Amino acid sequence: MKRIKIFIEGMSCQHCIKRVSQALQKAAVAEADVKIGEATIVFDENKTNIERITQAIEEAGYKLKN
Repeated sequence: MKRIKIFIEGMSCQHCIKRVSQALQKAAVAEADVKIGEATIVFDENKTNIERITQAIEEAGYKLKN
């Protein structure tokens, strides 16, 4: 399992947290602690990857900070 912390642009409320959490579940993330503007994620690299996680967040309407 790999643990990463990402920073997300465009989040401002509890609805945003819920949308990102749901997107991460669909991306096969094992655990996600989502807060406004960031998320700590635990995932199995055999089941998903950073690209899939990024795509899921973008499809939910948000963008990762570089």
